[in-house]
Amino acid sequence: MKTFSKTPRESSSVSIACPICGVASARPQWHLDGFTFSRCSGCGLLYQNPQPDHSELIQRYDEEYFDYEIENQEPFLQLNLLGLQDVGFFEDIQPNALSGSSPRFVDVGCATGRLIHHLQALGWKEQGIEVCRPAAEYGRRERGVSIFTGTLEEARLAAGEYDVVHASHVIEHLQDPGSFLDEAFRLLRPNGHLILITPNSDGFQAKLMRGRWRSAIADHMLLFSRRTLALLLKKHGFQVEKSRTWGGIPQGMAPGPVKKGADRLAKALGWGDVMVLRARKSPE
Repeated sequence: MKTFSKTPRESSSVSIACPICGVASARPQWHLDGFTFSRCSGCGLLYQNPQPDHSELIQRYDEEYFDYEIENQEPFLQLNLLGLQDVGFFEDIQPNALSGSSPRFVDVGCATGRLIHHLQALGWKEQGIEVCRPAAEYGRRERGVSIFTGTLEEARLAAGEYDVVHASHVIEHLQDPGSFLDEAFRLLRPNGHLILITPNSDGFQAKLMRGRWRSAIADHMLLFSRRTLALLLKKHGFQVEKSRTWGGIPQGMAPGPVKKGADRLAKALGWGDVMVLRARKSPE
């Protein structure tokens, strides 16, 4: 089953060059229901082309999207915690390992604020960023956490004041990932950490399912491999320190014991369906 997505209804679209290397040439890979994923002839990035107008695209994150986030907030919390664990967050960058009395954590795409509420109790000064207005309002009202409604760039947070910028299943939704990474770089303290969770276009599921892959959806503008994401991060001043993947055979495709074995193998080999990367802000 594919990830939640909205059916494209935008009235306009535009062809773009590769967001990583700038090459305009791309080979169509998957023609899907009203949209197409192409592969860059330069760096190999898989991205949606043409893409919808940004002002219309942002309207997809509405009440229906909020209902999806509310329904799945506990499973999503557990997945985020496992991702953080996989890249050593709880060992290497907990509050007691950082200078200053109020280490700061920015969660971009924080939804209802479940993760930042959890980390707040562990000693972090939290800041959420969320484009879905109902979700942001819910988090502020029900959890008392700080959430800005809008994009990271629109929030205009103070430069050099944050220890961690975290974005789980966000970067694949962006049309200008370079702008997002430049802003994350600006916000982070020297040697601060960026943690990204995103689908792995080089994983076993993507290669097996192709256009039927659960992450080949209209809401995803970009689909990275570990190599292409590392290229983009390096271009914007980040050095990848750790990366892991997880998820083998698609749910329901094999008996439980077979799936468990495949999941373990995919994780060991780096062929998982989802990847998490921890990168450090390089010295300017």
